[in-house]
Amino acid sequence: MIISFEGIDGSGKSTQANRLVERLSGQGKEILYVREPGGTAVSERIRDLLLDPSLTIYPFAEMLLFSAARAQLVHEKIKPFHARGGIVICDRFFDSTVAYQGGGRSVADAKWLEDFQRTITAGVWPDRTYLVDLPVSTAAQRLTARFSEHETADRMELAGPEFFERVRTTYLQLAAKDPTRYFVVDGSKSEDALENQIWNDFSTFL
Repeated sequence: MIISFEGIDGSGKSTQANRLVERLSGQGKEILYVREPGGTAVSERIRDLLLDPSLTIYPFAEMLLFSAARAQLVHEKIKPFHARGGIVICDRFFDSTVAYQGGGRSVADAKWLEDFQRTITAGVWPDRTYLVDLPVSTAAQRLTARFSEHETADRMELAGPEFFERVRTTYLQLAAKDPTRYFVVDGSKSEDALENQIWNDFSTFL
């Protein structure tokens, strides 16, 4: 089983992905947790390039770099683990490319990108996708608070509110088009409330 978490930067999706991992691990389940881009030596190198705020990357090249990191991760880690029957939890997967590079950067239409990602992932597809939806203004406030404390913004986080509005809109369109795979949750709820909502759905889905 493959479970993915999606959402704009600052939505809280990573927190919920980690909470699901903790719950399943506590039950003794065999779990592979991966983040994108990253998860392998090659993919982490690509991640460094993609998130470096000092670099200017042509949008189509950006899409190809994200896809290259994903291809390496799928073939090196996800496919072998999935074949053994383990549960894979992905903090972002191919939907991020459709939303960010498709909706946000307008590099290609969603259908073309989805078809391309099926080639990239060799048919590996999430069984369930949790979209943590949050208004862009609220997500921006969270990111500002995070950066003021200890972190610095990466290249993607610096894209600006209009970009993230397009990304959010694309995510919601994807969810509306595929309601059997997507489960949308309100990211403005408390972390505990979100965790319980996702867990209840996951338990039923499982």
